[in-house]
Amino acid sequence: MHLTRRAMLVGAASSCATATWADAPSTSRRPIVRPFSDNMLVPLIATSGLSGDVGAVLADAQTGAILESYGADMHQPPASVAKAFTALYALEHLGPQYQFETVVFADGSISGGILDGNLILAGGGDPNLVTDQLADLAQRLRAAGITQVTGDFCVWDDALTNLDEIDDSQLDHLGYNPTISGLNLNFNRVHFEWKREGGDYATFMDARSDNYRPVVTTSRIRIADRDDPVFTYRDLGQVDQWTVARTALNNAGSRWLPVRHPALYAGEVFATFARSHGIRLSAPKEIEAIPADATQVAAIQSEPLTEMMRAMMRYSTNITAEAAGLAATTAQTGQKWGLRASSARMARWAGRRAGGIGPQFADHSGLGDSARITPADMAQFLTAPDVAQTLHPIMKDIPVRDNAGDAIAALQGAVQAKTGTLNFVSNLAGYLRAKDGRQLAFVIFASDMAAREIGKLEGGERPTGARRWNRKARDLQHRLLRHWTSGV
Repeated sequence: MHLTRRAMLVGAASSCATATWADAPSTSRRPIVRPFSDNMLVPLIATSGLSGDVGAVLADAQTGAILESYGADMHQPPASVAKAFTALYALEHLGPQYQFETVVFADGSISGGILDGNLILAGGGDPNLVTDQLADLAQRLRAAGITQVTGDFCVWDDALTNLDEIDDSQLDHLGYNPTISGLNLNFNRVHFEWKREGGDYATFMDARSDNYRPVVTTSRIRIADRDDPVFTYRDLGQVDQWTVARTALNNAGSRWLPVRHPALYAGEVFATFARSHGIRLSAPKEIEAIPADATQVAAIQSEPLTEMMRAMMRYSTNITAEAAGLAATTAQTGQKWGLRASSARMARWAGRRAGGIGPQFADHSGLGDSARITPADMAQFLTAPDVAQTLHPIMKDIPVRDNAGDAIAALQGAVQAKTGTLNFVSNLAGYLRAKDGRQLAFVIFASDMAAREIGKLEGGERPTGARRWNRKARDLQHRLLRHWTSGV
């Protein structure tokens, strides 16, 4: 199995729009609604069969003039559409060429290849670090001349505020609700695989990527004879202990589980690769600070931030959004911030950036559903000065589909947007090319928060009715996109 960083993000690279956007006026722009047609939004939304709230806005991308709207002032959870704010926030405060760095330090003297002291693996907050890169870093350590370490092997993860998980209302085993720290690996997920052997199962926990699958012991799992819950989790201090219900397993399969001790996880994997180069390291232990006189001996960098944000917008990786948002806040203030405080600061920045809008964020990824924004405010952000120039090229290409669900070839490349999906929440916002060639911004928000709260009580990943509701919401999105791009 080949699992590159892109494969772990799921899917292939998409094309991006390259339209040129003119500067828009800098004043607050929320004019009286101007009719784009006879407001076909009303019958389209009324016949969607959706429960809950629906809001939609179509606006001129250059002037911000609203052309069509429905439920534009209803506050709704943005879900992952919030990542559009995070992408711009990070790019403006860190810079498009910013790179996260992961460094190996020597704390001691080096003579004849022997480090008489401690070796330190220090994370710089890179949210997209994968196993293959740690293999490269270990090779660079050997190339630097290190052959032996007499002291401890330490890991440092304090570049960012450490968070046990993004949203504590989510189930423990969901890989998209990871721990965030300054030293992350494989999106802070471990690969769990099972295979029936005779009358029982063999289980495997590893840190697989494109070329390697090192076994890990910082995450363990055992099979329990029960029906529910499917997974349980215990923190054993330096080990994640999982159990899985036997009745939930088929003959063979796999899934990613969260890692709650990512620095130790990364340290264990790095030590495996160091050993392959003849460098034996002790079990990793966490330290609170890097000694001032420690010497850098090897390092690797992430891809430039623009490319990282492009991948985030396409694959909607929550850990990328949180690390980028926290790093941006740290960069502008000179100190680390907690998640709620950092996302509140991003909300205030968005208000200033887009002429007085008032979003409320719970995080930088949109995973926490206590966040709220109106479709009108989202549209005003998308059409604020210089926003489209940055966001439009890194947004995902969205195919416009017909009633049968097939992509309409004539409308290929007409829509670039950010999706946002939770159970009973389905959003889409971005830019499109109208039939007459105009460049427009659009927002489609739909949510049934009462159904979502009931679904949470079921305790499952996919509550009753969620799949059907979200399918209806996506159908409505494509009906609106067809209306706006082709007039049909």
